[in-house]
Amino acid sequence: MNQIKPETVNIPADASTGVRLSKLMAGRGMCSRREADELIERGWVFVDGRRITELGTRVAPDAHVTLAPEARRARDERVTVLLNKPVGYVSGQPEPGHKPAASLIRADTLCAGATRRFQPAMLKGLAPAGRLDIDSTGLLVLTQDGRVARQLIGGDGEVEKEYLVRVEGQLAADGLKRLNHGLELDGRALRPARVEWLNRDQLRFVLREGRKRQIRRMCELVGLKVVGLKRVRIGRVRLGDLPLGQWRFLGEGESFV
Repeated sequence: MNQIKPETVNIPADASTGVRLSKLMAGRGMCSRREADELIERGWVFVDGRRITELGTRVAPDAHVTLAPEARRARDERVTVLLNKPVGYVSGQPEPGHKPAASLIRADTLCAGATRRFQPAMLKGLAPAGRLDIDSTGLLVLTQDGRVARQLIGGDGEVEKEYLVRVEGQLAADGLKRLNHGLELDGRALRPARVEWLNRDQLRFVLREGRKRQIRRMCELVGLKVVGLKRVRIGRVRLGDLPLGQWRFLGEGESFV
C-alpha cells in the first residue's frame, strides 16, 4: 500500500496576520530562530500536517508544529560541552592578544574518561551560552543547540549561576544585606541575590542575572575588591572536579533546568 505523503504548502510570507514560523518555534523552545530557518529550508517543518519550505512564513499562534524525523536526529546530534575556563581566555569574540575559550575545545583537552570522541564537526556553530570574564575561571557552556542557549541566556532569568568569590578590603556595615538586595548598576536595580560568607575572605554568590562584570562591580559598591572569581554551577549542572583548561560533554542525564 502506498503511503500518503504530507502536503507541501507555502503560506504567503508577506501575510499580514499570524506570527513568523521561526519566531513561533523559538518561543516554544523547539530551537533557535536561526535553526528554525535552517529546518524550514530543508523541508523538515510541518504546520498542521503541511510541509513548509518558505522562509518568512506566517502561521496562526496556536498552529500545531511538528518536525520531520531527520530534524529530530540532527538536533540530537548537536553537542553541548562544559569547559573549566582558565584566566586569560575570553568567552565570546576574540580580543587582541587573547584567545577565545572555544579554542580549548580539542581532542587533547577532552577530560579523561569521556565516552565520546572529539570530532572536528563538533566545532561548527559551537558558541558560548553566556559569558565569563577574561579574569574569571570556572564553568563555561558552549553549545550547538539553540534550545540550550535559550535556556541559559534567555530573558526569563530562571537559571541560577553560583560563584565562589575571593575578596579583600573592608565590607561596609550594611554591605552583606545590600549584596543580597538593594544595589543598582547603571541606574537599574539588581534582582535579589543570595550572598553569604564561606570564610574570612571568600563569598558565595548565587545570581539569576548576568550584567557585565556584575559581581566585581557589586563588591566595589560595598567596599570590597574581587581578587578571584570562579563559577561552579549553572542551574543543576556543577563544575565538579573538571580540571582547569579541560572540557567534557554534557551527559545524557544532565539538564540545566
